[in-house]
Amino acid sequence: MEPERLPNIGRAESEILRYIADHAPISVGEVAGHFAEKRGLVRTTILNVMERLRQKGYLVRKETKGVFQYSPKQKKGDLLKSMVRDFVEDSLGGSISPFVAYLAENQRLSDKELAELKQILGEIKRDEK
Repeated sequence: MEPERLPNIGRAESEILRYIADHAPISVGEVAGHFAEKRGLVRTTILNVMERLRQKGYLVRKETKGVFQYSPKQKKGDLLKSMVRDFVEDSLGGSISPFVAYLAENQRLSDKELAELKQILGEIKRDEK
């Protein structure tokens, strides 16, 4: 069964969501500290984005010692899969061919990533039989 489709998110939301997924549970202040240094974003901007992500169903928050800690609603792997699915469906019209062509032309794939892709293709072939 496919996971529930969440509302689309923008590039800044996606970047912040991935950072939270890598560092969860995390407070607004901690996320703001990172993005203030990296991109010059202020705390109120980060708070607004994180609350928007929570309202859209991407984040959950839990109060711990008077501070809200945010975490992704889904495991990181599931979150990334759903983001890729949404990208393929919305931006590529459901066709994975342009995505596969991009991967084939991308010279930055590591040996590990190539091995993972081969494993996935092997699983697809087994499922077809």
